[in-house]
Amino acid sequence: MQLPPQILQTCWFLTGPTACGKSELGLLLAAKVNAEIVSLDSMAIYRGMAIGTAKPTREMRNRVAHHLVDIIDPHEEFSVVEYIESAHAACREILDRGRVPLFVGGTGLYLRSILRGVFEGPPADWSFRRELQQQAANREPKFLHKRLEQVDSTSASNIHPNDSRRVIRALEVHHLTGRPLSEHQQHPELPEDQWPQHVYWLSPDRDWLYERINRRVENMISDGLVNEVRNLLSAEKPLSRTARQALGYKEVIEHVDNAVPLDETIERIQTRTRQFAKRQHTWFRNLEECRSFEIDGTENASALCDDLLEFAQFSHA
Repeated sequence: MQLPPQILQTCWFLTGPTACGKSELGLLLAAKVNAEIVSLDSMAIYRGMAIGTAKPTREMRNRVAHHLVDIIDPHEEFSVVEYIESAHAACREILDRGRVPLFVGGTGLYLRSILRGVFEGPPADWSFRRELQQQAANREPKFLHKRLEQVDSTSASNIHPNDSRRVIRALEVHHLTGRPLSEHQQHPELPEDQWPQHVYWLSPDRDWLYERINRRVENMISDGLVNEVRNLLSAEKPLSRTARQALGYKEVIEHVDNAVPLDETIERIQTRTRQFAKRQHTWFRNLEECRSFEIDGTENASALCDDLLEFAQFSHA
């Protein structure tokens, strides 16, 4: 599953680590290139999760149309394939209006999947799934996960032992294809002449970024993140595993459920967010399609937008 090359090549992409200023720059860039924004954020899809995700505000969405924001409830799961399908539909609508799709966000998996496609896999083998479930019923809780470690250690390292649905699917793919799921998911880049021409990632000064992250987390707490989490936990349907594991939400849930002190919770979120930003940097640096655009934090957003457009023009001269 992937975007058709003729659509992909019309798109612009603005990505980078969390808290580096993508949202505001995206608004300015959209105005300059006649674009509508397609969210590239795996948590912005959830309704009711606004503070901890730094979701675009209503005012921002009134300035420029945003797509794939607030599209499912927090108890629901949303696969990468579903994201690509939704992004494809959004891009078609945007192009039909004579505008440009501009992807903005920092989810590396989403970016890679849009640029290179994603493995859909064979249809479900329900008899094999039932067989696995029966085997697991009479054994230790991590039985299936340990079995996955034997045939696909990479997938096992990326899937939580308690996520039985994904563990079974990984075992099923190996059973049906004879190859590990992780091997199927290693999509190479398209031929260079099929790359979208405008894929930019903001590469900020590290000290400046870490200070921004620390301040953003403090602002999220003062803006009511704890109450937002309490409301989510009191909802009729429980949070999906993906929503519960979201950065910031996971730590506040521990604060609410296990009485972890608030100051310790803030420090945990700050530390884990800095670690996440470092992993994001690795994602973007390793995607050959991405062009690094360095920022030091001294530029205002308007000047930065002009610099990026000049950089784009120079890159393709």
